[in-house]
Amino acid sequence: MTARPVAGHVLLSTVSSDSHTWNLVYLQLLLEESGFVVTNLGACVPDDLLIDTAARTRPDVLLVSSVNGHGHLDGARLIRRVRADPRTRRLAAVIGGKLGVTGDDRPYVEPLREAGFDLVFPQGADAGELPAQLAALVARGRKQNEARVA
Repeated sequence: MTARPVAGHVLLSTVSSDSHTWNLVYLQLLLEESGFVVTNLGACVPDDLLIDTAARTRPDVLLVSSVNGHGHLDGARLIRRVRADPRTRRLAAVIGGKLGVTGDDRPYVEPLREAGFDLVFPQGADAGELPAQLAALVARGRKQNEARVA
């Protein structure tokens, strides 16, 4: 039996104000079943801890989940800090879940992309698409890294 290839390393977290964990467990299982290695930081992770962990573990993708509706606020602040830190500025980053409290997350998608997220999944997005989207980000990042080295 041959080992299954690793699709990539995902650093998984919530925004700092979000105490929900069931979403993280679901995402971790979904991604692990798709061949990813997942480091799950859990809920209510301070920005500094997330950035330091990303710098130390060097994941392929940062995945931020929001259930409490503060994703558009905390996520924007977090990704600006990630992009400002030279250790993590090139890290692929994705946010998804309940991004606001109004029930319509569409107004938050573009501002979160402009703030620095590579992908934004609003509430109601098909989680089944996530592994393929993350795999594409990992592949693109690996090609860019190879081009920088060459």
